[in-house]
Amino acid sequence: MRWLCFLLVSPALAQARPAKPLHFDLTAIPTTRDSFVFMLDRKPRGYAIWQYETRSTETTQQVIYTSHSELTPVEEETLHVVLDRLTGAPLESFQHIDFYLPQRDTTMIEHDLTVKHGSVEGRRKVQLRGKDESIVPVDAELPAGAVWSNYGLYAAAVTNAAPGDSLATVAYDEFANAPTLVSFVAEQPTTIRVPAGQFQVLPLRSGNFRLHVTMQAPRRVVRGETMDGRFRFELAHSGPVVATGGAP
Repeated sequence: MRWLCFLLVSPALAQARPAKPLHFDLTAIPTTRDSFVFMLDRKPRGYAIWQYETRSTETTQQVIYTSHSELTPVEEETLHVVLDRLTGAPLESFQHIDFYLPQRDTTMIEHDLTVKHGSVEGRRKVQLRGKDESIVPVDAELPAGAVWSNYGLYAAAVTNAAPGDSLATVAYDEFANAPTLVSFVAEQPTTIRVPAGQFQVLPLRSGNFRLHVTMQAPRRVVRGETMDGRFRFELAHSGPVVATGGAP
């Protein structure tokens, strides 16, 4: 859901920083497979599946996040990221998006990135309508303490936000190859009902979008919505992880 992440980041680092640094506690992410429904003007428009797994290596503990989403008839997206579970640092990110709008020149974008020794390495692909695919190599410095810009979506439930807080952290935009900000304003707790049930949530507002995240374990996103209310996605079901070797 690249377009959702766009709503959750700030392109200018020069703007005034909120008073509190934003942190993500990846140890609080539950091992789960969450299914969401998309609604536009109260009509079903697609779905998303988010899956969180953990993996231990000789030197690290990792969170592996995979997702697949379809917003009909606009786009289809696959995302696979690897994160350091203890430090929260980004390690790998693969994202592929196909666009189906006839009036759009770009029909596909993709990145495949790895963090090595403080740098982001890999490549980006772009497919324009009627043209050959272009590949751009990536070798860029990762700002100190930066996260992937997508953290603002799939890790929103495990921030250090408390009601009334304004928070921000430096992020790296995986497609733009540039630093940016992920920021939230935490609103007052409330109770909402989604297809998966009733939850006490903390609303987190960023730009033109609001995420509703649970306040107690298991920590997860249960709703996201544009401020005008036209678009919404809601948690429909949570279940055990399906072993897939990397695909959702």
